[in-house]
Amino acid sequence: MARREHVYVCQQCASQHARWQGQCNNCGEWNTLVETSSTTRPTTKTGPAPKLLGEVKVREDLRFATGASEFDRVLGGGLVAGSVILLGGNPGAGKSTLLMQALGFLAQDHRVCYVSGEESSAQIVLHARRLGLDKHRIHILAENDLGKILQAMDQLRPQVVVIDSIQVMHTGEQGGAAGGIAQVRECSVQLMEYAKSRECAVLIVGHVTKEGSLAGPRVLEHLVDASLLLESTEDTRYRTLRALKNRFGKVNEVGIFAMVESGLKSVRNPSAIFLAQSPEPSLGSVTAVIREGSRPMLVEIQALIDPQISAYPRQLAVGLDTHRLGLLLAVLGCHCGLAPKNNNVYINVVGGLRVEETATDLPVLLALVSVMKKQALPARFAAFGELGLNGELRPSPYGQERIAAATRHGFNRLLVPQANAPGEQANDGQVATASHLNDAIQLAFASKVARPQKTGSTG
Repeated sequence: MARREHVYVCQQCASQHARWQGQCNNCGEWNTLVETSSTTRPTTKTGPAPKLLGEVKVREDLRFATGASEFDRVLGGGLVAGSVILLGGNPGAGKSTLLMQALGFLAQDHRVCYVSGEESSAQIVLHARRLGLDKHRIHILAENDLGKILQAMDQLRPQVVVIDSIQVMHTGEQGGAAGGIAQVRECSVQLMEYAKSRECAVLIVGHVTKEGSLAGPRVLEHLVDASLLLESTEDTRYRTLRALKNRFGKVNEVGIFAMVESGLKSVRNPSAIFLAQSPEPSLGSVTAVIREGSRPMLVEIQALIDPQISAYPRQLAVGLDTHRLGLLLAVLGCHCGLAPKNNNVYINVVGGLRVEETATDLPVLLALVSVMKKQALPARFAAFGELGLNGELRPSPYGQERIAAATRHGFNRLLVPQANAPGEQANDGQVATASHLNDAIQLAFASKVARPQKTGSTG
């Protein structure tokens, strides 16, 4: 028999405490401890014997496609039998739509089931009808009691199951309200055990908090095989699917979708939606060659300097790290003598994409210099490169793939770090290289920018 123990669980980090206290010792949050009952399962005396790697039989059909090329890319090539996938996102981002469409494709060759604890059966049918799905192939179940759900799954024996959502599921084996840390953890563990024992792929929908993180993230992300985040903004119809964790593929892989009347549609050429539509040069605009996951992408970076003199100037970056923007401005002023003193500086990545890598350092500064010099960069110009504190340009990984991607999109003038220079046969004069930021500005704008003399105060 299972034994119950009353403990206090933090609703932020899921750490357990023997008694109540105002502050959690693990995460430091206040008033987050909630009393709950922890179920201790009895241990068995005998367990499975260890096996050699060569003794384990692996099915060749372990992975299968979902019908959405961008979804398969983020997953690492498709769904894996027996895996548990967590999909989070803002309300209205299209989580249910994406999974419903995937089930519609998978239902052609697999037995699938859509379980919803938030919608009735009639609402699920209406949703599927709007997406144009075959109503005779997809099983549905409107239930939030996990015990009843697992019993129904044992009878149906599906190969793919969608749980929408984990925050409304509850089990009688654990105390507390649905959506609490204890319930979320217990339901996730039971779903994981079911997926591994039946070789059934389980897709779990998770809500996102106001801070943009998954509700109960430390509980869910440690248990699931892959954690995906569907990002969206109110002013665009495009959706970005990013892999935060993936045991069967690459982390930080990105898939781009467009929301249309018939649902989410994979975008085959994401660079086209992030680039400027006008072929004419634009002041303060530079095309950056970035890499998201396993593919290079081209995005437009825009810069704006507010001429109003402010005693407390702002430095705001949308789509980039604001703290790194301050670092880049310091390097620009120290080593090139160019600094927007007492002016507000704004940087924006067009299309709402969030870029984490440092290859955007050089394009950001070129966009700022373009505004300062009131000189637009040439048309079909692109750049990438990381900037060091001494003004040196450091190489970016997969430089040759970035250059090839820019060339395929018609960019005939590139500026890259010296270490990313292509071979003599590959470079036909279209790729310029520089080892210092001052040299890169000179090449980009074809004008000399004097490097300031070093003094003792600059170190």
